[in-house]
Amino acid sequence: MTGIGGVESGARAARSRALAVLRVRSRALAVALLPAAAAVILLVGGSTGHLVGAGWDAARWTVSVLALLVLASAAGVALVVARARPAMTPTVPVTEESAPDLYRMVRDLADRLEVPAPSAIALTPDCDSWLEDRTHPAHGPPSGERHGDVAGPGGPVHRRDPAAPVLVIGSPFLWWMRVGELRAVLAPVVAGTGPSAHPDIAAARRFIRGLDAAVAVASARDRGLSRAVCRGLGQVSRLLLHSCRVHAAEMERGVAAAAAERAQAVDYGLRIVAQEQVGLAYAGWDRLLTRVALPAWRMGRWPARLDVGVVAALTELSRRDRLAEGFASRLGERPACDLLEEPGLIDESVSLLAARLFHGGPAKTGPDWAPVGWDEYPEEVVDRAWRTDAARLHRVLDTLGVRRTAEGASAGADGPTLARVLDHLTDRPGPTPPGPAPSGPTPSDPPADRDVQATGAPTSGDDEDDLADTTPRGAALAAGLSAQLAREEAAAPPPAVSGAATGRTGPDSALWDDRALPLLPLQPPRTGREVLTDHITAMVCCAAMDTAGAAPGLDWLDGPSLLVNGVRAADLAPRVRSLVETGDPAPLRAWLTELGIRAEKPVRLV
Repeated sequence: MTGIGGVESGARAARSRALAVLRVRSRALAVALLPAAAAVILLVGGSTGHLVGAGWDAARWTVSVLALLVLASAAGVALVVARARPAMTPTVPVTEESAPDLYRMVRDLADRLEVPAPSAIALTPDCDSWLEDRTHPAHGPPSGERHGDVAGPGGPVHRRDPAAPVLVIGSPFLWWMRVGELRAVLAPVVAGTGPSAHPDIAAARRFIRGLDAAVAVASARDRGLSRAVCRGLGQVSRLLLHSCRVHAAEMERGVAAAAAERAQAVDYGLRIVAQEQVGLAYAGWDRLLTRVALPAWRMGRWPARLDVGVVAALTELSRRDRLAEGFASRLGERPACDLLEEPGLIDESVSLLAARLFHGGPAKTGPDWAPVGWDEYPEEVVDRAWRTDAARLHRVLDTLGVRRTAEGASAGADGPTLARVLDHLTDRPGPTPPGPAPSGPTPSDPPADRDVQATGAPTSGDDEDDLADTTPRGAALAAGLSAQLAREEAAAPPPAVSGAATGRTGPDSALWDDRALPLLPLQPPRTGREVLTDHITAMVCCAAMDTAGAAPGLDWLDGPSLLVNGVRAADLAPRVRSLVETGDPAPLRAWLTELGIRAEKPVRLV
């Protein structure tokens, strides 16, 4: 009885708040009709001989014109609210044919919860799951609507309501979670289809989504609307949204409370364990995207098996972290991705969508945007990225006039060497050694007060604060690298704004605005010091590979890594930071000597 009472209490609260939202809509309609009502009264009064005279005639004309203007404006706002396309989450649709077991599990879950089944299922490259209403005409029919009558093996026929919301599932859940864990996590989400089917809640949600879409229309500058019309539409829509905000938030809380209470009876004990996996999956997914996928995206490659990668990352985390002990034993159970007929194809589509959302990559593969497998990642991504950064570093050094031959180098060693970088960044206090007097400023010894802006890099307050912790030469080199990166990014062709993933299953990109990619950038732009550190690290790794037999590698949690004798070199970062921040090369030189890396030998660049 407690569970039933909790469900009814939450549902009543949600319906009460939905009615409050609808009352806001009714009051807005009443305000729009008020001038028209006043005009009718004045016109009727004049026709019956009660309100006569020059003053009443002027009032009738003024109020009538005002009423027409208000009615026309209200009709325009109402039309935009009703017809504007609401925002929709970019997802990869999953049809009934590609995941019959997944659909069957969701239907069985809905039957146990006594709620309508979702109209369709879609995947998103995120660690979350929710219901999304896609009944607006602009969204088209759900992908599984043509399979409205579905019968389980030996069971009754289930009819899915096309007006029911779409179940959006985070793709990492399918690959990391077991089938029972996924069912437990989805139980409170699927239970939300019950309150969503209530007419008042559905109407209130449509009204709020319409207002949100109208604000987006008013904010756009390429809709063919004048600035005054957009300003008026935006002000009215924002005012109504502000009036509905508290009621809408409370309505959603009531819906969530009712759904959570209804789901208590389904796999409650397993759900507690599954929630731990949700947090673990989120941590592994974030590390995989920022440390592993992002370097590949910057190189024009997109990992085609991100969901497989998150399993490897979380398995590695389970091995390293004592708190995660025991999680790896779960891998012997049936993974939820077995509910898909072709998990590899869907993983590829989700991986391409993730690259679009988080990096702004093109919608289709091409010569400069190709998939890469995990076995190819060290050579295709890590090696190329390091050599590209090293080449850029030496180009900037050439621009700054730094001599090719490092001090103490043998004759002929005038190629791109690590020694050239170390000698340039080494801080040498005291007088300059005697030598022939140059005719002007020595390019290789930029003064401390040299204007960083001369290299073309932005010199915002944040950049100046960041470069304040480096040496003068390091600041100039960092600014030059940042400027060079900015020029390369500006010269790159813009990504295509339409299309779908390769294969039979792809992201429904035609239904969301992708002109402002990336929609969800993973990280802020790198600071000048971070850019300099990354380029020096790349140069050190190139020298290690070319002179000491090291190899590029992939660490599932930390991304590109240098393998020396098959072991990851994990102590390089503090030595590079010492060179960048203080100009002291001694720790890095000692590390190079210990591993047999020849800094004076030229390296191969791209």
